[in-house]
Amino acid sequence: MPTKRGNVRGRLQSLRNRHAELSAQLENELKHPRPSEMAMKRLKLEKLRIKEEIEMEASSG
Repeated sequence: MPTKRGNVRGRLQSLRNRHAELSAQLENELKHPRPSEMAMKRLKLEKLRIKEEIEMEASSG
């Protein structure tokens, strides 16, 4: 049976993985000759939301 601490670690790892994916997507978008402003804004906002979730999970765990 998983422990609460194990669940938090798993959730944190999942959030960190998603944050890294968003970073890669941002980098990929920047490689385009004309990066999409809408895509960049969406990715940055999502990345910020994930970062805030990571901080909340880390402080509560």
